[in-house]
Amino acid sequence: MSEEISMRDRVITAIKTVFDPEIPVDIYELGLIYEITVYPPNDNVFVQMTLTSPNCPSAEALPSETKAAIEAIPGVGEVTLDLTFEPPYHQDMMSEAAKLELGFL
Repeated sequence: MSEEISMRDRVITAIKTVFDPEIPVDIYELGLIYEITVYPPNDNVFVQMTLTSPNCPSAEALPSETKAAIEAIPGVGEVTLDLTFEPPYHQDMMSEAAKLELGFL
C-alpha cells in the first residue's frame, strides 16, 4: 500500500479548514458533506454538500469557501460543487467529535 496521501484524503483535509462561522466545528465534521468523488487521471473533484438550513446566513460563503479550499490543492483538476437540501440536514449527521465539541454528548 502506498504511503502517498490520496487525493480524496487531501480534499477532506482541505474541507476541514472551512468552518461555519456560527459553529466552532468544521463543515466536514458537522456532516455537511454528502459526497466526495475524485475522478482520475486528472483528479477532477465532485463534492455534494448541504447547509444546516436553506436560510443559513452563510449560504453563499460556505460553498464558495469550500470550492476555493479544494481548488488550492496542488494537482487537483476541475472542482464541481453541488449544493443540495435533500436529504435535509439533521444533527445526527455530525461526527462524534463534533457532537462532543458542541456538548451533544
